[in-house]
Amino acid sequence: MTQESTVRGTVAEGFETVREEFAAVVAEEAGDHEAQLCAYVHGRRVVDLWAGAGVTGDSLYGVYSATKGAAHLVTALLVQDGTLEVDRKVTYYWPEFAAEGKGALTLRDLLAHRAGLVGTDTGFSLAELADDRVIAERLADQRPFWRPGTAFGCHALVIGALTGEIVRRATGRTLQEVYEERVRVPHGLDLHLGLPAAHEPRFRPVLPLRPTPAQRARLDAVPAGPHTLTSIAFNRHGAEPTDLESLPNERLIRARGPASVGGTGSARGLAGMYAAMIGEVDGRAPLLKEDTLAEFAQIHSVGYDLVARGHQAFGLGFQATADTWHPFLGAGALGHSGANGVQAFADPRSGLAYGYARRRFAFPGGAAPENDRLAAAVHRAALAMP
Repeated sequence: MTQESTVRGTVAEGFETVREEFAAVVAEEAGDHEAQLCAYVHGRRVVDLWAGAGVTGDSLYGVYSATKGAAHLVTALLVQDGTLEVDRKVTYYWPEFAAEGKGALTLRDLLAHRAGLVGTDTGFSLAELADDRVIAERLADQRPFWRPGTAFGCHALVIGALTGEIVRRATGRTLQEVYEERVRVPHGLDLHLGLPAAHEPRFRPVLPLRPTPAQRARLDAVPAGPHTLTSIAFNRHGAEPTDLESLPNERLIRARGPASVGGTGSARGLAGMYAAMIGEVDGRAPLLKEDTLAEFAQIHSVGYDLVARGHQAFGLGFQATADTWHPFLGAGALGHSGANGVQAFADPRSGLAYGYARRRFAFPGGAAPENDRLAAAVHRAALAMP
């Protein structure tokens, strides 16, 4: 079977090199590699590709932390409306949050992953992780793991619950409900925060990581103590340690759609959301105005991430994609990757919106390495458009 015959879908004129790069990625991966790639430029879909046995452009995957992009888009919309103000204290909306020295924290610092509230001392059960309101209730009583506002670290499993509680207090609606009504339904997006049972046949369960010997050696060298900050943030320390690789395979997670990691969608859904966020799509005005987009893309936390144990950059909620993943992108690029290799972002300066989803869990976590090649190919083609 040739490289090209393993790839299905379409590309617009001028994006043929993207198809070639995607085919090369598929050929270099193991024989069961399954992935989707979608991109928009200035609101027009220019790439829509997929590969793998049994997969289609409509197949759905767990998107892990790429869910956070949808959650923070909701927050941005409410800030744009005036319903939320980023420089108000969290306690203005949620008085109980003041416990254990958290009373001075602003919504801005919370969105920038500076709260120090990455988990709880005793961990969460699976049922709790699926329920944002329960997560929020438990975190309201938790002492922060660093002094709020003094450092940052990815609030991997909880940031959507924290911001979601503020959304609920301010609007009387859950974050998932606001997303469904204002984003997903109007734009027909195949990115769900709560997957209806009728869509279950399209879901492709995550396949576990299959590390090479060199990758296994790197994994074995990582400190894995049960009480490290990283272990707490990824809920590996409690009575029910989370198996991150299989988390989206739990129907409870897919059904409830927790706003940090519980989204289910396709590359089309991911790219379509970012396209709608930054520009006109199918005659609909952009979801975010330029000033709102600029504020949420502006870097607020950059440097050593206490949880990820490495370099990372965050705007308000969103990852600063050029400074965390792809330095060839324009200033102000924003999005969010997912632990299984998913990547999704918008580059407003080039008009590019990008979505990549894959089935097998990727090494070492976060945006899979092939995204460097694929995103660069799409970006080059976008810049070359007349």
